[in-house]
Amino acid sequence: MSGKPQNSARVAEQDRRELLARQGLRFPAIILRQLRNAGIYCQPTVSIEHQHLAKRYVLRGVESGGAVAELGAYSSFTGEDGGPLGWLQRVDTVGVNGVHAIVVAPVLVRIEMLRVRRTYDVLITRHCLQATGTGQRPRLESSILFYGRRGTLEMDLWGKDGAFRGAVSPAFYSRGGETLAFPDQFQDAVARISAAVCCIGCRHCHLLQPKAFGCISEAVSNAAVSNGAAR
Repeated sequence: MSGKPQNSARVAEQDRRELLARQGLRFPAIILRQLRNAGIYCQPTVSIEHQHLAKRYVLRGVESGGAVAELGAYSSFTGEDGGPLGWLQRVDTVGVNGVHAIVVAPVLVRIEMLRVRRTYDVLITRHCLQATGTGQRPRLESSILFYGRRGTLEMDLWGKDGAFRGAVSPAFYSRGGETLAFPDQFQDAVARISAAVCCIGCRHCHLLQPKAFGCISEAVSNAAVSNGAAR
């Protein structure tokens, strides 16, 4: 009998982590209301899209977010090695602290962060496509690489300590007081997203980067070939 509650708790925790991995940080209603009132729009969704010309499925993500002095939220993506990804397209809007760019890739690592003054939550998740059968739409497989709650950074990166943005990141601890370290390959990306949640009135990308000119030229050439074949 005593084993059943433990099993139920274990299953519930597994379900919670799967939901967290797939959907991202879950904010309480008061945080959502404050983000909305501050005009901060953060979209951590990862979706499966089909490329008709290439006849393959890919993952699509959005770099988005920004900050005001009291609050910041940001979500973006890197490669599996923590290196930068080139955006598919840059998005310019009239407002600030919203959508900045779109990325498409076979595998994405999402880094999402929330800041309330000097307290931070961060979630790093890996997303890939899992085949379900010949000709069938693949399913999204998501896993947690790092989850830290109530980390601290005693610096005003949005104000007087702004010169350190991109060079520092919050410290996270276990319930027992031991340091929780980020995976080595994501140290730089976490520092960059720590800067992003302190970027007041953000209008630019902090993680995604422009594609190399050669890649753009190749894409244009491929499109021209495809158009010629269509004729």
